[in-house]
Formats: sequence, C-alpha cells, structure tokens
Amino acid sequence: MELSSVVIAVAGVAGTLGGALLTQRGSERAKRREIELVRGHDEVRENRALRRACYAELNRDARQFTTALNRHLHVLRERGAHDADGEALEEAKNAHRDRYSEAQMIAPDGVLARAKDVNRALTAVYGQVKRLERGAPEPGETMETAGRAQHEVWALLAAMRAAMREDLGVSRTE
Repeated sequence: MELSSVVIAVAGVAGTLGGALLTQRGSERAKRREIELVRGHDEVRENRALRRACYAELNRDARQFTTALNRHLHVLRERGAHDADGEALEEAKNAHRDRYSEAQMIAPDGVLARAKDVNRALTAVYGQVKRLERGAPEPGETMETAGRAQHEVWALLAAMRAAMREDLGVSRTE
C-alpha cells in the first residue's frame, strides 16, 4: 500500500509540476504571438506614415512643377524667353523628379501608375516649353498647345491624389 501511495504522490507532484511547465510554455507562446502582433501593427503604421509623407511631398512638388510651368508659359507669351525665370522652373522640375524617384520605391502599383501618368505629362510639357523657349518647336507645338497640355496635367494630378488617398484609407472609391 505504501508503494501505491508513493506512486500516487509522485504522479501528483509530476502532474503539478508538468501543469505549471505547460502553463508557463503556453504563456510564453502567447507573449511571443502578442509581441509579433504588435510588431506587425507597428510596421504597418510606419509604412503608412512613410507613404503618407511621400505622397504629400509628391503631390506638393507635382503641383508646384505644374504651377511653375504655367507661370513660365505666361512669361514666355507676355515678355519672351529673356524674362522667363528658368531657375524657378528647374528647381520645381528637380524637386518633382526627386519625389517621383522616392515614390517609385514606396508606392504600390496603383498609385505608381497614376504618378507615372503625371510624370510623363509634366516631362512632355516641360520639353515643349523648353523647345518653344529656344525657338525650335516640333511640328504642331505652339504656346497654345503647350498651355492646353499643361492645363490637362491638373486632371492627372487629381487622379493621382485620389489613388494616394485611397491607398492611405482616407477615402474609398465606390
């Protein structure tokens, strides 16, 4: 009978220790999952903040480039190439180029497609403006066609901004 009491006591102690060990391991696993979950949320939040900053700067710089092109065209029409502020236009172009390059590494495909449309249009208008400024336009290029092309960029900017806002969860298309 004493042997069975010892066996029962040993089984009880083993069960108690085993239960504590299993509880501890389960608790450690739960903690690890919780830490991984928090890290995942932090990464998502950091990624969204990075995209938000990139989008805000790209939107601003693309708008400023568009505005600089518009001003440049007005000066070319009214006063000629010698009075145009080429430095302001170059600064706006370079700022946009830098932001677009950053977006190429950060933005998802849907947003990047819209940014690419804007970049192409701005580059095309810039080329027209520079050719007109030099007095060497391509066939069909005039101040009016450059002005129309520059004006059309605004619709592309609106589409890019909408794609950015949707990606950030600010607005949803329906």
